[in-house]
Amino acid sequence: MRAEFSVEDMTCGHCEKAVTRALADALPGAAVHIDLAAHTVSVEGDAGVAEAAIREAGYTPVKV
Repeated sequence: MRAEFSVEDMTCGHCEKAVTRALADALPGAAVHIDLAAHTVSVEGDAGVAEAAIREAGYTPVKV
């Protein structure tokens, strides 16, 4: 299952790396795609787990 989020407070390369790392820790092996310009995150796996991981990294995901 694919989960997609808008993460408006993800604004730079550091943010992108932090979100990627958080998702890799929470969903090992899951495919993650981040479009920094559009502030979107797409990840294969459980949407609830992904959302919690992004929040724990300090960002505000909104499921799309």
